[in-house]
Amino acid sequence: MESIRWGIIGCGDVTEVKSGPALQKAAGSELVAVMRRNGALAEDYANRHGVAKWYDNAEALVNDPDVNAVYVATPPGFHREYALLAASVGKPVYVEKPMARNYRECLEMLSACEQAKMPLFVAYYRRGLPRFIEIKRQLDRGAIGDIRFVQSVQLQSMRADEGEVLPWRIQPELSGGGLFVDLASHTLDILDYLLGPIGEVKGFARNQSGQHHVEDIVTTTYAFESGVLGTGAWCFNAFTRSDMNEIIGSKGKISFSTFGEDLRIERVDGQTEELIIPNPAHIQQPLIQLVVDELRGLGSSPSTGTSAARTNRVMDELLNGFYWQK
Repeated sequence: MESIRWGIIGCGDVTEVKSGPALQKAAGSELVAVMRRNGALAEDYANRHGVAKWYDNAEALVNDPDVNAVYVATPPGFHREYALLAASVGKPVYVEKPMARNYRECLEMLSACEQAKMPLFVAYYRRGLPRFIEIKRQLDRGAIGDIRFVQSVQLQSMRADEGEVLPWRIQPELSGGGLFVDLASHTLDILDYLLGPIGEVKGFARNQSGQHHVEDIVTTTYAFESGVLGTGAWCFNAFTRSDMNEIIGSKGKISFSTFGEDLRIERVDGQTEELIIPNPAHIQQPLIQLVVDELRGLGSSPSTGTSAARTNRVMDELLNGFYWQK
């Protein structure tokens, strides 16, 4: 492909700043069509973003000859359906995260794209951000020695009742679970990028607040295939907001947040380095550029369906017990 001509299925909030403009600004990339079931909203998006075509039907978009790659930006409940649709007409697909509601759906998506000989990418965009690339560089060069252990804690206070219509992120039929699936997936994926795949995983998921019928706290212990061990706790009914990961090595520690811009390196000799590496204006643009480069035969993307499915497998292990109890 000389130029990647994208069509978006589901031009909602995530596409306004994070991804839509990035598809237009990446080298060798352009956004030529958008689709939303509400045609008026699709037309409004197209007019505001200077997109030539809009649709209210996904099949019409994927069959548009001007579209040669499809970006699925719907809630996860529709990712499998639209990824299979794109694969069926022989077009590469870039899917929002998490990849799907569960690991089984991920495997179906991978199988369909493999049979169609079409690549599948997932929008775990932190793999393309300069801050996480720097963290990986520090780890790979041995800045903190041999890696022993990682711990992650994310806290968030419970929001007031949203009314009769709940946000899709806490409707399991659309999201696959609660806020853990939406937010912790970023952390689990970036740990996979930094430390390799997680092998064994054990943990607990509960609903402590009783406000919604989804998990609002998850704790876990896991072992990476590399031998590194880890723990994680995600509590969405806490008193405050916090987000921190610590990777401990034989000669130091790297601390960073998943959603912030901070990075702190402490070494055994007492030296401490603090870095602020800001995110780009369109946060998905670095990863989208890597995806575009791979499709054009100029490089490779660090986020694929194969890597993203591993995060769904870990989340399934942690949530199956919770939903079984319900």
